[in-house]
Amino acid sequence: MSDNSTRSSVSSQSPPNENSQPAKSSSAAERREARRWWIKLLVQPLLLLAVGVALIAGLGVAQRLGWVSARGGSADSVAASGDTRMYICPMLCTPPQIGPGRCPVCEMELVPAASGGGPSDSKSVRVDPVARRVANIRTVAVSSTTLARTIQTVGELHYDEGSLKTISSYVDGRLERLFADFTGVVVEKGDPLALVYSPRLYSGQTELLLSKKYRDAGKSARLAGVTEKNREMYESSQQRLIELGMTREQIQQLERVGEANSRMQLLAPLSGTVIKKYANEGQYVKEGDPIYELADLSTVWLMLELFPEDVGAIRYGQKVAAQVQSLPGRTFVGRVAFVDPVIDPDKHTVGVRVVVPNQDGFLRVGDYARATVHVPLARDGSPSPIYDPELANKWISPRHPQVVQSSPGKCHVCGIDLVPASQFGFTGEPVSDDGVLTVPRNAVLRAGPDSVIYVETDPGRFEIRNVVLGARSGDQVVVLKGVDEGENVAVSGNFLIDSQMQLAGNPSLIDPTKAPPILKIELDEDNLPSIGVPEMVVESFDRLPQLKRLGPDEDEDGLKQLESQLSPEDRQIVERQKLCPVAGTLLGSMGLPIKVMVEGRPVFICCERCRERLLGDPAKYLTKPEQSVEP
Repeated sequence: MSDNSTRSSVSSQSPPNENSQPAKSSSAAERREARRWWIKLLVQPLLLLAVGVALIAGLGVAQRLGWVSARGGSADSVAASGDTRMYICPMLCTPPQIGPGRCPVCEMELVPAASGGGPSDSKSVRVDPVARRVANIRTVAVSSTTLARTIQTVGELHYDEGSLKTISSYVDGRLERLFADFTGVVVEKGDPLALVYSPRLYSGQTELLLSKKYRDAGKSARLAGVTEKNREMYESSQQRLIELGMTREQIQQLERVGEANSRMQLLAPLSGTVIKKYANEGQYVKEGDPIYELADLSTVWLMLELFPEDVGAIRYGQKVAAQVQSLPGRTFVGRVAFVDPVIDPDKHTVGVRVVVPNQDGFLRVGDYARATVHVPLARDGSPSPIYDPELANKWISPRHPQVVQSSPGKCHVCGIDLVPASQFGFTGEPVSDDGVLTVPRNAVLRAGPDSVIYVETDPGRFEIRNVVLGARSGDQVVVLKGVDEGENVAVSGNFLIDSQMQLAGNPSLIDPTKAPPILKIELDEDNLPSIGVPEMVVESFDRLPQLKRLGPDEDEDGLKQLESQLSPEDRQIVERQKLCPVAGTLLGSMGLPIKVMVEGRPVFICCERCRERLLGDPAKYLTKPEQSVEP
C-alpha cells in the first residue's frame, strides 16, 4: 500500500520537472536577443561617428601637410587637368588665377572669367551660340527715325476765368421775383434774371420823364440857354438810370410808355450758365450785393501739372489732346494758353493751362482728364520747330490761342493785336529732318549718371559702349553719342553680358570708365603650390572703396601710398617682400598689409586668411630670399 502511494506521488511530480527545462532555455534566449538589440542600437552609431571624426581629422592633417589644397584640389590634379583658363572669385575678393579652386578669402568656388566663347579683349566678351540660346540674348539694329517726344500727364477741368461774371444789385431794393431760381440755368444775353423793387429807381424814372418834358417844351423857346439846360438835365437823368442798372432799351421803353415804374427787370449781360445763386425771392439787397454768378462754358480750362524738365518743350499755342474720365474713347483738342513761371515748392511741378473748346457742352468742370503732348525732336534730341497746318502762316492772339486769323487784326475777346504764329515756334512749311538715332529702352543699362549699351560688333562678340542719351518716347530712347546707325545692340540678356564683363575684369556697368590695367607679376613655382605654373597675370579691380586701382605704370606709387601707413622699418620690409608669400598677390592689393611674426622674423601677408596657412607650414611658403626678412 505504501509502495503504491510512493510510486503515484513520484509519477505525479515528474511532469513539472520535465517542463521546467524548456522554460529556462527560452528565458536565456530572450536575454541574449536583448543584448544584441542594445549593441545594434548604441555601438553601430558610435562606430559610424568615430569613423566620421577620423575622416575629418585625416583631411585636416592632409591639408596641414599640404597633401590637399584649400582651394579644392591638389597641385598635381590642377596641373594634370591642363586647365589654363583664368578663374575669378564671384565676390571679386582676389585677382584672377589660373585653374579652378576656391577663393582664399571667402572660400567660394571660383568661376571662369569668360563664358568660353573665345578670346576676349578689354572692352568685350564673347558668347558662344549655345550660351547665347540659354541666356536668351537678342539684338536689334540701331535705327534712324523721325521721333516725337510724348509727354503724358493728368489734369482737371476748370471754368474759363475770363468768362466768369458776377451779377450784383445796382440799387437798394427787394427781389420780388427770381426768373433764374436755381443753379445750372442756361441763359442768353438779355434774358431777365430778376425783378427788383426800388423806390430810388422810381424817383429816377420820374426825373427822366420830367426832364424829357422840359426838353421837348424848350425846343420852341427863344432863349438858347434855357434850351441847353433842359437838354443837359435830360441827358443827366438818362445816365443816372443807366447807372442804376437799366439798359438803353429799357429807357426807350420807359419814354414810349411815359409812366414811371418802381420795378425793374435785371437782364443778363452775357450768355452763360448760372453756377451760383446768392439770394432768394423776397430778400432785400443793398447796392453791390451779389445775386448771381454766370460762366460761359463754351470753353473750359484744363489745368495740368508737368515736371520742370518737360515744360521746356511746351510752347504757347501747342496742341494738347485730352481724354476725360467721363467720356472714354473721345478725344478733345485744346491749345496751351499759359505756362506758370513759378515751380510749386510742395509738388515741384509747373502748372500749364490749356484752353479746350466746349461748344457741345460735353465737358464738365471738375472732371479729370489724361493729356498727351507730342513734341517733334531734332537730330540732337532738342525740340524742333513745330509744323501745325492750322497755324501755318497764320496770326494768333497772344492771350487767347483759340483766336486764329489768316490776316492781321485784333482779338475779338481782349481787343489786342494779333501776332504771327512764327513768333511762338511754328513754321509755315513741314520740317524736313534726317531723324534721330533710337534704341529700345531695355537695351540701355543705367547706374547713376552712367549709361552703357552692348554692341555686337562681330557674331558672338559684345562690346561695351558708353552712350549719351537724349529724350525718351514710349519704349524708345534717343542716343546722341556712342552708337551708329545699323549697329546691333543687345536688348535681352544684356545683364548677363555685363556680369561676364565684371568677372573678366573689364569695364562694366559698375564702372564703365575703368580702363583694364594689367599687372604682370613674375612668380616662382614654389609660390604657387596649388597652381603649379611659373607666372600668372593679375588684373587689378576697384573691389573696395579703400583700394586704389593701379595701372601698369603706377603700381609702385600706389603701393607706396598704402605703405605710408606703416612704420619706416615695416615699409622697408614690404618694399623688399612685394608679394604675399601665401596667396602670391601684390601686397596692398587687398588693403593694408598684415604683419606676422614667423619664428621671430616679421613677414607681411595680404589678408588674415593667409595667417593660419603661413604659421602652419612656414617652410613651405618662405622659400625665396625676398620673402623672408632677417631679424
